[in-house]
Amino acid sequence: MSLEEKLSRWTGPSSDTEQEKQDRTERMIRQSIDSHEPFNNCSLKIYAKGSYANNTNVRSDSDVDIAVECTDALYWDESEKGIYTPGKSYEGIWTPAKLRAELLSALKKTFPGQVDCSGSTAIQINSNTARVNADVVPCFSFRYYMSGGDRNGTKIFKTDGGSLVNYPTQQLENGIAKNNRTGYAFKKGVRLLKRTENAMAEKGVFRELPSFFMECLAYNCPDRVFTTSTWVECLRKVRTSS
Repeated sequence: MSLEEKLSRWTGPSSDTEQEKQDRTERMIRQSIDSHEPFNNCSLKIYAKGSYANNTNVRSDSDVDIAVECTDALYWDESEKGIYTPGKSYEGIWTPAKLRAELLSALKKTFPGQVDCSGSTAIQINSNTARVNADVVPCFSFRYYMSGGDRNGTKIFKTDGGSLVNYPTQQLENGIAKNNRTGYAFKKGVRLLKRTENAMAEKGVFRELPSFFMECLAYNCPDRVFTTSTWVECLRKVRTSS
């Protein structure tokens, strides 16, 4: 097999079997949350994000990231003081601590002995023969106000007291747009980059990096990097692009 043939194979998505496991994992998480009675009085949005949602995951990085967004409370920030005039503060029961606690309770009932809550951000569900690993992230609706408009995202409250703001919808839309601009080559290039990094890490010539880091690296490459005639040339241009 030539190098070009090998790289071409690496651009492919997860296998059908792996995709079935990913879909089953997402479905079971949704069912777990939907059947948890305390959530009957909470407005939630449950959706996939990251590589699974973007269809850029590969076999060795086939975990599923699920956001559980509470829309009862809206957190916000502004680019300049005074741009936004807030209304009445939220006085309901859904605090970050309660959302995380109820989510943990729901998941433990569905996945007994498989839930790991030691991390500060996501609740991890370990894989088995029928499922892949999953990271479930409790979060709240967030809006960033600017002079020219606003941007919707999510705010994550970590157990160590810190917080994070993410824009999963924007990230998904940006990836789709770049994939369209490059004739559907961008997502293939992302998978290629991830598989290359995995192979190098496995051989000990490169330290393992987060899958999302590799996707961000690819996104910041100019579109022309992904419209080359060969995947060998694509990798070379990723390495030298600026």
